[in-house]
Amino acid sequence: MLAGLGRWLRVAGYDTAIAERGCPDRDLVAQACREERILLTRDRRLVEIRRARDRTLVLAADGIDTCAAELSRRLTLDWTRSPLSRCTLCNTKLQVADRRMQARLPPGVGQSGAPVTVCPTCGRLYWEGSHVR
Repeated sequence: MLAGLGRWLRVAGYDTAIAERGCPDRDLVAQACREERILLTRDRRLVEIRRARDRTLVLAADGIDTCAAELSRRLTLDWTRSPLSRCTLCNTKLQVADRRMQARLPPGVGQSGAPVTVCPTCGRLYWEGSHVR
């Protein structure tokens, strides 16, 4: 599964749907067509579904780093496009957290002055920690 790559695409700001485990191939293709998405996969059999041919990009690489590198070579991706603008869990656009939400931060976090954002759908908080630097 390419769920890990999907989460990194979300970190970069790309609107990314991640397939649920066990979802039938035809349903994935139908969703990609309906939502005008590119379907990333390592399953070469997926392109045998006629509707999938124009919507599917089969990655040969294995592992998140090598898949990301291959994807960068094959598509014009900007990994710094809009960093930390989408929830990595549910893909919703993040909003600036109000003081009430910021009060949920762990002690010592968020004191750098960098903005704290929140997912309006699932309530997860995001901030620039040492991992961003």
